[in-house]
Amino acid sequence: MVTSDQRRRQLAREKFERQQRNRAEARRRARRRTAVVSAAVAAALAVVIGLVVGGVFDGSSDTVEPGAESSPSAAPTPKKSPSPAMAVDTKAKYTFSLKTGQGEIRIDMDAAKTPQTVNSFKSLADKGYFDGTKCHRLTTEGIFVLQCGDPEGTGMGGPGYNIPDENLDALGKADAQGQVIYPAGTVAMANTGQPGTGGSQFFLVYKDSPLTPTYTPFGKIDPAGLKIVQDVAKEGTVDGGIAPKKAVTIEKAAVTKN
Repeated sequence: MVTSDQRRRQLAREKFERQQRNRAEARRRARRRTAVVSAAVAAALAVVIGLVVGGVFDGSSDTVEPGAESSPSAAPTPKKSPSPAMAVDTKAKYTFSLKTGQGEIRIDMDAAKTPQTVNSFKSLADKGYFDGTKCHRLTTEGIFVLQCGDPEGTGMGGPGYNIPDENLDALGKADAQGQVIYPAGTVAMANTGQPGTGGSQFFLVYKDSPLTPTYTPFGKIDPAGLKIVQDVAKEGTVDGGIAPKKAVTIEKAAVTKN
């Protein structure tokens, strides 16, 4: 005959065993969840790495320039609208003036050499397209440029149309690596790495930079403006990223005929 005390001990033991089984099952479920989550994270990471290597997060499919930390890329611009009708004097010279928080940067442009580019920049500037935008990208190794012209500030923005490449032979013959030197002071169009994909993004070269001759060189920075960009570059980037530590905001942009 089972006494009441034995019965209590039996019930306590059974309860303990149930708790142990429940805890063991909980641990197994937790391990399974961890394994599933880990697998999902690994798969997602693999996708992300693939996208980065493929250039998707850079907004383009172009490859890294040899010897450069990155190319002056820009997101593909969906052709939602035609480029602006020609409204500049194709025999005249123009000044692209950028009033920034760091000072004024003046860029000389020759419409005889880059009529489509000058025309597009005048059209955009007249509409206030660049006003209040930040120069979003600074490179400090391999190539030395400050990239601007994206209203989104992400490298993914554009005007909704593309303009053709121009003046690509202006910097001479490419070397054995297929590169030419974009001299300090040059202003050129960013693109996706494909012909005819310029939009609104452009880059200011603050130190001689080797690049493939696929970026329309359309302007020259004045000495005072070049000094401003060089001073920005000396400060480097935020936490080793791409944003310049010394922020450059375009307060007002204008294109005027000389």
